[in-house]
Formats: sequence, C-alpha cells, structure tokens
Amino acid sequence: MIIEDIPSFVTALPPTGALAGLDFGDKTIGIALSDRLRGTATPMETIRRRKFTLDAARLMEVMAELEATGIVLGLPRNMDGSEGPRCQKTRAFARNLTQITDIPITFWDERLSTVAAERALLEADTSRRRRAEVIDHVAAAYILQGALDRIAHLARETAREGDA
Repeated sequence: MIIEDIPSFVTALPPTGALAGLDFGDKTIGIALSDRLRGTATPMETIRRRKFTLDAARLMEVMAELEATGIVLGLPRNMDGSEGPRCQKTRAFARNLTQITDIPITFWDERLSTVAAERALLEADTSRRRRAEVIDHVAAAYILQGALDRIAHLARETAREGDA
C-alpha cells in the first residue's frame, strides 16, 4: 500500500518497529534502517540492481531480516519541486513492490540527500573508493532520518494538543 503523506503513513504503521529507507537509483538501491522506536537511521547496505524480481527478492529478504514495518522511499524531485522521469521510475518501483508486499510505503523528498551524504563522508575523511561503496546507503539514511524527524515532530504536536 502506497501512502503519499507522512501522517497517514504513521497511522498505517504499528506503534513501534523499524522503518527502512531506500535510495532508489538506476544502478543501485541504498538501504538504511531505523531503530524500533524510530529515532535514528543507520546505513545498512547497497543492492546492485539487476532486474526487478532479483532486486525485490533481496530487498524483501533484508526487510524480513531487519523486521522492517514500513518503507520510506526517496523521491527524486527536480529542484523546482516538479516530478520528472526519475520520479516516475521511483513511483513505478513502489507500485511494483506493492504487488509483493503489504508493508506500507511512503515517499520522502530526497533533493540533495546524496550531496549531504557526500559532504558528511568527505568531512569524515573517507577515501574516494570507500565513498563510492557506501554513498547510496548513507544517502538512504539521510532520506530516512528526514522522515523520522518529521514523524517525531508530528508525535510532539499530537502530545501537545492532547495536553491542551
């Protein structure tokens, strides 16, 4: 099931459980995972893409191993906010995933996530070779962390409204 907005996505999730963040690209899929309380995103691995059935099988294997309860998929919008061919490919990938899993899927605007990941790796003095190996799952962690921060903000707002 694809859920476009974060508040509805949170409603569709169990109260606790890890979320997976995905940075979907033409050649790779970066995977990150949150803790069960959904506070922190951790880069996990990068899948080298071959064809959908193989990619999806590996992704579902990882999701099961990590007990993920939801997927946050980076949506590569253009800088002006419009959606181009890369967004269409990402949405098609999400639609195809819904044919093999009931795990809720949402999107998170991933503009500049790879730039931020690259900057963090440079600041950590990571070698060029190592950056190439980890950039996709580090970018997935940036995508997932953005969504986790939004979810935490929504929870605080809801708690404040309950106190009023």
